[in-house]
Amino acid sequence: MSRLDATFARLRARGERALVAYVMAGDPSLADTRRLVIEAERRGADVIELGVPFSDPLADGPVVQRAGTRALAAGTSLPRVLEMLAALRPQVSLPIALMTYYNPLLAFGLTSFAKTAVDAGADAVIVPDLPYEESEPLRAQAEATGLDLVQFVAPTSTPARAKAIARVARGFIYVVSLTGVTGERRELPKELESQMRTLRLVTTRPLCVGFGLSTTDQVAAVGRLADGVIVGSAIVRKIEEHAGTSNLVEQVGDLIASLKDPLRLGSSGGSAAVTKGKR
Repeated sequence: MSRLDATFARLRARGERALVAYVMAGDPSLADTRRLVIEAERRGADVIELGVPFSDPLADGPVVQRAGTRALAAGTSLPRVLEMLAALRPQVSLPIALMTYYNPLLAFGLTSFAKTAVDAGADAVIVPDLPYEESEPLRAQAEATGLDLVQFVAPTSTPARAKAIARVARGFIYVVSLTGVTGERRELPKELESQMRTLRLVTTRPLCVGFGLSTTDQVAAVGRLADGVIVGSAIVRKIEEHAGTSNLVEQVGDLIASLKDPLRLGSSGGSAAVTKGKR
C-alpha cells in the first residue's frame, strides 16, 4: 500500500478528511521550504503538494504565480527540488506530491524523472497541463516505479469523461471546483455538491477538492463532501506576508492548524463549523 493509500484509509477509518497543503518549493528559499513542510506535518497537514516553479504556470493564479517567480529568481529548478526532497524525506512521513508542468518533465526525461522522484521520496506527481488522453507515456513510467499520477476532473467533465479519468487515476482524484485558475474565492460553486455526487457514482478513489478554497468555513463545507481539501493560495499568501521574518514558520503552522481543525471532526463536525462560522 502506498503512503497516499495508507493515509486516506487511515483518515477514512477515523471519519476525518485530509488537508492537502500546497507549498511552492523555493519560496522564499529551499531551506525555508524544508522547515515549512516539517511544520506543516507537525500542525496537522496530511499531504503536501510541493509546487515546482515554472515560467509559464497556466493553472496558477496571481498569488502562486508570484511565488513561482520568486522561487525561479532564487535559482530553484526541478533537479534542486528533488535534491531538497531527498534531504527532507527522512524528517517527514506524510505523502508528498510534486505539482509541476509537463515541459520540465520532458526536459528531465520521463523515465529519469519517475525514478529520481521516487528515489527522492515523492509519492505522486500532479501535472495540470497534461490531459489524461495524453498521459500514457508519463503514466507508464510512473506506474513502473510506484509513483502515483494524480488526474484532474473539472466542472466541465462529462460523466463519461470522469469515468474514463477515474479508471487511470492513482493516489487520489484532484477535483477542480471551478473553471479558471487557482486563487482565493469568496464563495464555493453551487454545482460542487452535484459534481461530487456524480463522481461518487463512477469511482471509489479518494476525491480531493481544490481551487478557490481559503477559509475554515469553506474547508469545513467541502470536508462534508470530499475525502480531502486542497488549500494553496491562502498558504502561499501567508508565506509571502511573513517571508524573511523570524515567525514565518509559526505563522504558516498556525494557519495550517486552523484549516485542519474542522476536518478532524468529520462530516458532522464540518457542518457544525460552517453553522458556527455563519452566525
